Amino acid sequence: MTYQFKAIAAARKHLIETKDAGDPFEVLTKKFGQHADETLRRIEEVDQKATGTRAMVQEMEQMLAREGSAAPARSKSWGEQFADNPGLKSFSEDTSRPGRFRVEVKDITTGATSGGAMSQNFRDGEVTTLARKRMTVRDLLPVVQVSGNAAEYVVQTSRPNAAATVAEGALKPESDMALELRTAPTRVIAHWITASRQVLDDSAQLRDLINGELRYGLQEAEEVQLLNGDGTGSNLTGLIPNATAFSDPLGVTGGSMIDTIASAILQNALANLPADGLIVHPADWTTMRTLKNGDGDYILGHPAAAVEPRLFGLPAVVTPAITQGQFLVGNFRASATVYDRWQPTVQVSTDHADFFIRNLVAILAEERLALAIKQPLALTYGAFDGE
Repeated sequence: MTYQFKAIAAARKHLIETKDAGDPFEVLTKKFGQHADETLRRIEEVDQKATGTRAMVQEMEQMLAREGSAAPARSKSWGEQFADNPGLKSFSEDTSRPGRFRVEVKDITTGATSGGAMSQNFRDGEVTTLARKRMTVRDLLPVVQVSGNAAEYVVQTSRPNAAATVAEGALKPESDMALELRTAPTRVIAHWITASRQVLDDSAQLRDLINGELRYGLQEAEEVQLLNGDGTGSNLTGLIPNATAFSDPLGVTGGSMIDTIASAILQNALANLPADGLIVHPADWTTMRTLKNGDGDYILGHPAAAVEPRLFGLPAVVTPAITQGQFLVGNFRASATVYDRWQPTVQVSTDHADFFIRNLVAILAEERLALAIKQPLALTYGAFDGE
């Protein structure tokens, strides 16, 4: 109505100012027509703006819907990092000559998201693989990144302590200590598999290969080396071959497995290297877990309870990498250090035998690391009674 009132007011003003302007009805009609045109123009502008606003709102709703249905952000797995690398596409499309392609992959925390998502046409993405054991030994040890072919570290080998009370004016006693520079050589752990060249165009299958067999193979070999490597040839020097033998300071011969662990923990404490964890075989942990008291109650908790493997406040690493009937108790943070020379890398190449002319590729995974045993007294290794 605002425009109508304005039109009437404008017409009245015009009639007053121009009394001889002609027929007043024609004047009013003309003025109303002008204001009607202006009103229609402004309505069209509002409609256009409203249409643009609706489009923006619709786009925002679609974006929110996509974000709401998307999986939460996570680190890319080894396979995703390799399959999504921009250089892989150009390598796979160049069939004119043999060559190789290399990607350094970053490690990730293990979890349900590490396998990546399937992106191909319908196919059962669940590959039935052989059983795999859980890797845990590396998690006990400090890890340091290095750049050389070997890691040097300094160890204190003696600490003669001459500290004593001193009489007034007398000379103060001098203490001494001996230091030794040691070297831990880096070792390569590697393996490779054969695949058809077409696998490079199938990102889901490529991820499965890398995250599955290649990654697991490295981890399994590494776990065995960290725990049992004998230091000969290309082997690491492992924890168990360098550990101190269990001497049973409590004298628990004939006692339970739990009593034996308690005595090993005491041995570490007497060496001034309090234990921060232990490693046992799954069968031995199950034996301890099912021990009962005189009333028939389970000592380590009701079977229905979610009991974390733990003894005397220390986390227990349960792994078949250690021999059944044996145990390792230690201050693992002080005992040894893992030095990573190469982060795990994945390479693909046709430069092997006749792979180029057969449209085959070799996919190689490898890592390079060293293990320095710094405090053998921090590790107590032994057998349960009767083993």
